[in-house]
Amino acid sequence: MAVHGRDRRGIQVADTEVPRQRFDEMRAEQVAGFYHNATPGTIGGMVAAVILASMLVYTKATAPRTAVIFLSLLGLSTVARMVLIHAYRKAKPPAWDWRRWSFGAIASSLTGGLCWGVGALFLLDPNRAEFQFIVFLTCAAMAAGAITALGTLLPAYYCNLFAIMVPTCVWSVLQGDVLHLTYSVLAVLWVAVIAILANSFSELLMKALRLQFANLDLANDLLSQKELAESANIAKSRFLASASHDLRQPVHALGMFVGALGDRALDDDSRRLVSQIQNSVGALDSLFGAILDISRLDAGVIESRPRTFAIQPLLERICREEAPEVKRKGIALHLLPCCLSVQTDPILFERVLRNLLSNAVRYTERGRVVIGCRRGDRLSVEIWDTGCGIPADQQGLIFQEFYQIGNPERDRARGLGLGLAIVERLTRILNIPMHMGSRVDKGSVFKLSVALAATGQAVTEPAQDSSVVAHRPLSILVIDDEVAIQEAMSSLLVGWGHSVVAAGSCTEMLDRAAGFTITPDLIISDYRLRDAENGIATIERLRNEFNNDIPAILITGDTAPDRIREATASDCFLMHKPVSNSRLRAAIINLAD
Repeated sequence: MAVHGRDRRGIQVADTEVPRQRFDEMRAEQVAGFYHNATPGTIGGMVAAVILASMLVYTKATAPRTAVIFLSLLGLSTVARMVLIHAYRKAKPPAWDWRRWSFGAIASSLTGGLCWGVGALFLLDPNRAEFQFIVFLTCAAMAAGAITALGTLLPAYYCNLFAIMVPTCVWSVLQGDVLHLTYSVLAVLWVAVIAILANSFSELLMKALRLQFANLDLANDLLSQKELAESANIAKSRFLASASHDLRQPVHALGMFVGALGDRALDDDSRRLVSQIQNSVGALDSLFGAILDISRLDAGVIESRPRTFAIQPLLERICREEAPEVKRKGIALHLLPCCLSVQTDPILFERVLRNLLSNAVRYTERGRVVIGCRRGDRLSVEIWDTGCGIPADQQGLIFQEFYQIGNPERDRARGLGLGLAIVERLTRILNIPMHMGSRVDKGSVFKLSVALAATGQAVTEPAQDSSVVAHRPLSILVIDDEVAIQEAMSSLLVGWGHSVVAAGSCTEMLDRAAGFTITPDLIISDYRLRDAENGIATIERLRNEFNNDIPAILITGDTAPDRIREATASDCFLMHKPVSNSRLRAAIINLAD
C-alpha cells in the first residue's frame, strides 16, 4: 500500500511504498512505545498533583473539598490508565491489532489531560495571581514532560497537550487584563513550540523504526540466503555422495578385474596394456582418495594424536619423494638442516608438508625450492619457491576445492586442486597457524608455526608400514549387491589362494552358509546393499549366526560426512572404494594375523 504524509489519525508515515504487514508493525511499535513509557509519567503526574493541591490547601488558595475532587478525578484517570497498561502487557497483542490499543491510549491521554486542564481551573484563586501562575506552570510542565512518555504516539500526545493547555489559555483570555492576556499569548507560543518539538520527536522515532525494520529485513534476507546456501550445499553433498558411490562401484570392480588379470600369464603387449589400465585406475583412485580425504576431514573423524619427533628425518623423507620430479623439471631443491624436535601429529603434519612441497615443485618451472626452519617461541617450518606466484585476488581462493591457477584445461599432471584444501583443514585440526606470502612472477612462501617439544622429552619416530608378507589361505565371505563386484572380488581372492563364497544380501549369504562346517576367517561386505540393508548390520548378523567375532572389512563408496562417522564407529576395518589390490591384500593379512 502507498502511504504518504500522515494517515487519517495524524500518525506520520514514510513517503514510500509500505507493505500492509510492515505498516502494521511500525504502528504497533509506536503504540508499544506509549504503553512502555507511560507508567513513570502517569505516576509522576499523580504525585505532582498531590503536592500542588496540598500546597494550595495549606495556603488557603483552594478549598479542601475542591482539591479532593480534583485529586479523585485525576486518581481515577491514573488508575484507568494503569489498568489499560497492565491489560496491554498481559495481552501482548499482535501487530495487526494496534488500532484498538491506539484508541485506548488516545482516550487515556485525552482524559488525563482534561483532568489537569479543566481541574486546574477549579484550583485557581481569582484574587491571587501568584498561585494562578504556579498552577499554570505546573500544567505547562506536565504537558512538556509528557513528550518522552506519550510522544511515541503523536495523536495521544496532542490530545494530552491541548487538553491541558487550552482551558487555562481560554480562562486567561476571559480575564481581560494585560497580565493574563500576556500569559495567553506566551502560552499559545509555547504550545506551538512544544507541538513542533513533539512532531520532530515523532519523525526521529519513525526514522529509527524504518531503519530498524530495514535492518531486520536485511537480516531476514541474509538468513534466508544462508538457509538457501546451506540447503544447496546439503543437496550438493548428497549428490556428490551418491555420484561418488555410483562412480566408485565400476572403478572398484575394474581395479579387481585388472588385478586378477595381472596375476595371469600374459604376453608383453598384453602386460603393457594391463599396466596402462592400472595407471588409469590409479589416477582415478588418487582423485577419489583426495575427495575422500576432504569428506573425512569435514566429517570430523580424523583426530590429532600429538607426539614428539625430530623434524629433520621427516623433511628428508618428503624431499626424497619429490627428488624425481625436481630432477625431471631441472630445478633445485634445498633442505636446510634442523636439529630440533616438535610436538604434533607426525602423520598429519607430514601430509601437510608433503602437499605444500609438492605444490611448490609443481608450480616452479625455474629456480629453486627451499625448505627450512626458523626457531622462535614456536618452530616456523617454511617452504619457499621461485614459481609463478599467486595474484592477491586469488590468494583466498586457492584453499577451495578444485581451484587451480593457470590450469583451465584441467591437466591432471598439474594436480587436482585439492592439496591446499586438505592442508587448510589439517592445519585447523593440528592447531598449526599457517601464513602465506606471494608475489606474481617472484614466488611464494608457506610458513607453519609448530609447537616445539619440551626439553628432555623422549623423541620417537612413527612406525613405518611393514611390507606385505606371505599369508595362509582363508575362507572369506563376500557380500555385495552388484554381481560384477562379486565376480571381480571372487576372481581376485581366488587368485590369491583363498576360498570365497559371494552373495548379494545377508539372507542369500545365510542360505549359502547353512551347510558350512567351519567358521569363516573373514567377512568382506559393501556398506550399501539391496532392500535398505547395510553392511554393518549384515556383518553383525553373520557374526551372531556363527557365534564368533569374525574379522570384517567394510567397503563403502559413500563420502557423506554422517556416513563416514557411522562406518568409522562400527567394529569393522573401513576401506573406501576404489580399493587398490595392494591395500586390500595388506588389510586381509593384518586381519588374519
